[in-house]
Amino acid sequence: MTDILFSSWGGAIVDNRGKPEGERQSISNLNLPLEFDQEKKIKAFIGWDGIAVRDPEVNIVDLIRAYMEAVQKESCGKCTPCRVGTQIMSSILNRIAGGEGRAGDLEQLKFLGEMILRSSKCNLGQTGPKPVLHAIAYFREEFIEAIQSKKRIPREEYKVKVTAPCESACPSHLPITHYVELIKEGRYLEALSTIREATCLAGVLGRVCIRPCEDNCRRQNVDECVSIKWLKRFVADYELEREIKPDLVKTSARSEKVAIIGAGPSGLTCAYYLALKGYSVTIFERLGEPGGMAAVGIPDYRLPREILRYEAGLVQQLGVEIRYNTQVGKDITLSQMFEQGFKAIYIAVGAQTNTPMGVEGEDKGYKGFIPGVYYLLEINLGRDPYPEGKRVVVVGGGNVAIDCVRSSFRIGKPDVNLVYRRTKKEMPADRVEIHDAEEEGVKFHYLCNPVRIVEKDGKVVGMECIRMELGEPDESGRRRPVPIKGSEFFIEADIVIPAIGQAIDLSFLDEKDGVKTTKRSTISVKEGTFQTNREGIFSGGDCVIGPDVLVRAAAHGRRAADKIDAFLRGVEVRESEEERLETLMEKIKVYNRDERIGVPGGRKRAMLEMLPPDSRKWTFDEVEKGFPIPVAQKEAERCLRCVRVGLFAV
Repeated sequence: MTDILFSSWGGAIVDNRGKPEGERQSISNLNLPLEFDQEKKIKAFIGWDGIAVRDPEVNIVDLIRAYMEAVQKESCGKCTPCRVGTQIMSSILNRIAGGEGRAGDLEQLKFLGEMILRSSKCNLGQTGPKPVLHAIAYFREEFIEAIQSKKRIPREEYKVKVTAPCESACPSHLPITHYVELIKEGRYLEALSTIREATCLAGVLGRVCIRPCEDNCRRQNVDECVSIKWLKRFVADYELEREIKPDLVKTSARSEKVAIIGAGPSGLTCAYYLALKGYSVTIFERLGEPGGMAAVGIPDYRLPREILRYEAGLVQQLGVEIRYNTQVGKDITLSQMFEQGFKAIYIAVGAQTNTPMGVEGEDKGYKGFIPGVYYLLEINLGRDPYPEGKRVVVVGGGNVAIDCVRSSFRIGKPDVNLVYRRTKKEMPADRVEIHDAEEEGVKFHYLCNPVRIVEKDGKVVGMECIRMELGEPDESGRRRPVPIKGSEFFIEADIVIPAIGQAIDLSFLDEKDGVKTTKRSTISVKEGTFQTNREGIFSGGDCVIGPDVLVRAAAHGRRAADKIDAFLRGVEVRESEEERLETLMEKIKVYNRDERIGVPGGRKRAMLEMLPPDSRKWTFDEVEKGFPIPVAQKEAERCLRCVRVGLFAV
């Protein structure tokens, strides 16, 4: 990237001012996109780790003024250096930009900036003044000119984004630093209310989220990440256990009706936020209870059904109607929904079918060959899919595969195996889930792949496998497994369960519905809007992006509610500025794994207490106990409050 004229990002000074294009030094530590959106270009960016100026017309004094105003506005006020110091710095910069600068202003700014960096309790103060110090050091003449000329500098247009490493990584962009701070202060219901500004599934996500936020937690640069997911569960449980009725406030009612297909995480979330906006919402659900694949695809020991029902109940408290046991395409079509007065439809079906393995015998209908999604569905409906089978082999390395092996013990299968074609390191399943499965006695067969299903009298008796070795990386970045000739072996089994992937069933769509689909059997939508090609029909979650994680489906539901609201109000449906800022921050990257943080370590993260392996492996009762109040507060205190302010000149 040689289009940047000056950068101090990450402490690496690159000064290309006055240099011809061919002699400019490239900048490798900052991925700054060229465009803010289709209409605006990014002229400069300033944030927690320095300055980057692309356009020579950018006025550095006004840029710094605007940035410091944003930092000061975000100061929580809980420590004097940041609260008072940033206020004084902002006042001085406003004075300089207003043509009233004084001779000693730069020295005072430098003194205050260094003092705030040293003395602040949280990362906002520990990083906020850094770009100001860089600007004074490398653009000193511009500041002196502004002070001496006494001319007022025109204010330019800027876009500000407040984020944190954890929040930037979260698909739902939950206000993590805010709710963790509230937990630290003992304001548990306020913390839950803050979470519900971004998701209505706090208890669900507090149990089954894959927690990308924790992978992006700066605390792990010191010792271990903060247990963000379990703190979310803590406040959700706090309300539920004390039978506190949440205060859900709707805006004034609107006349338009909205139909939602699927009462899974995406559909429930969309319904919740549309109902808060005053819309009349009806969800059409093929199952007899809420939750979709979260209800019938995730075992009760991980996600108790009453938690799903409670949070779906909150959605219904807002007036949302859920029509259960209703199969769209059979009991009602999309066209009939419009005929019944619905002004918009949101399609939010989950990944309800399995991906085939492509091995000999899987399509023969042998008794004991059970696809993973169907296996979990039957178990979650209280049935043993194949009672006479006692020896189980599951093929796959994701969370569905782990759920299948762990659930097998719980329906009385004593011999449980998992076959995965790569090593444990490459398994995409949650590390915690893998560990728990190991503790419970699942036999893991790594670097193995199925070749054929072996049967006798139409019943599965085992599976022939071949050993693998890892070759060159594939498109996923993981090393490709390659078969080792002559290494075939046999695993005895009564039940073989493929769990290598899920697929979307769009058979409910009629040709006359006119909804465009993709080659991957997903619904085609306009980027950033969730709009399909047919006016009034929106879609999100797994049926758009393919099988993915629950938290992203929920995020789609919330964002889609905003787009549907815009459509029904007659406003242009487009990606919001906030969404654009989130995308830009993800590209710039808010978290540096190599950053050295001068904070004393040694405070390990709090872990949930679990039932012993020998007792939990036979029960569908929830195997983890939530945090007690003292543990939750202590864990919240580990948060470094890594609030970051980024500002774009556009």
